[in-house]
Amino acid sequence: MLVFGFDRGGVDHECWHGEGRERPIWRVGQLWARRNVVAEVLDEYGTYLRVQRRLAPLTAVTRAGVVGRFLRARGHADDLRLDALTVADLHAFVLAEADRLAVSSTRTVIDSLRCFLRFLFATGVTAGDLSRTLPGVAGPRTRGLPRAVDAATVRALLDSCDRHRPCGLRDLAILTLQVRLGLRSSEVAALVLEDVNWRAGELLVHGKGGSDERLPLPGDVGAALAGYLHRGRPSSPSRAVFLSALPPFGPLSRNGVVFVPRTASVRAGVPVVGAHRLRHTAATGMLRAGASLRDVGQVLRHYGDEQTTAVYATVDHSSLRLVVRNWPGTAR
Repeated sequence: MLVFGFDRGGVDHECWHGEGRERPIWRVGQLWARRNVVAEVLDEYGTYLRVQRRLAPLTAVTRAGVVGRFLRARGHADDLRLDALTVADLHAFVLAEADRLAVSSTRTVIDSLRCFLRFLFATGVTAGDLSRTLPGVAGPRTRGLPRAVDAATVRALLDSCDRHRPCGLRDLAILTLQVRLGLRSSEVAALVLEDVNWRAGELLVHGKGGSDERLPLPGDVGAALAGYLHRGRPSSPSRAVFLSALPPFGPLSRNGVVFVPRTASVRAGVPVVGAHRLRHTAATGMLRAGASLRDVGQVLRHYGDEQTTAVYATVDHSSLRLVVRNWPGTAR
């Protein structure tokens, strides 16, 4: 029995990109049902995301995870019958996910499912593009104000790193990058030795969407990096800046970076601080030092997304006092 429920006859199906552009060919062909049908489909879909769509690895993993849940929810052991998908099937899955997820996570589910449905249509599995049948999710864009970490907590996190141990020097460098430059966990993990330009005092950051941006390298950040590279980084053929603490000393993963501020919080005896809160801390710190919202957006690499940067105006109390109007009968 075929994975997609029917025989495509081994015919190659083309995903058109428009006139004058390369048109990679996707071989849906005869995918025979094996021990794990879901893995078969996810493998082909994963290749589509990485090669055809050229999505970042983290985005591809997230979308494949949602699709995996959807496929397993269909309940067919030997045949997923993707050619027989109905709007009711899609809506039932989305509603079940929405019951257990927050608004932002439900949006991710719908975006991921739409992408998969476009893949099925482009490869000829479905006769029509069912992605248009999934509506948007109503709700606020943000759930609240950015929550920065106070200076005392930041100092406690940094002081919790043992400067006499390689792991402590590594964690200190990572925390300093997050607090001072607001780097995302994926961006920290993606740094390689060639990205640090010591002579120019710059750091090349590999951001979202495959963008590369150069940021100034503050003195304290450079000192923390140099301390780790000179005294803490183990010998390894890997060019990644940050390595795992145990042999064979491979590149530190994104998840490994995520846990650095969390483990530092435990050592410091403070409530757990996530990596993204340190990004908020960097933004609010720049505002309080006199930087403009445009400056903050450039450092955080919010290009073309002014709405994301504008949320930090709500925590810039000193600037807000300049525009607030007195309530009748009260003093400012």
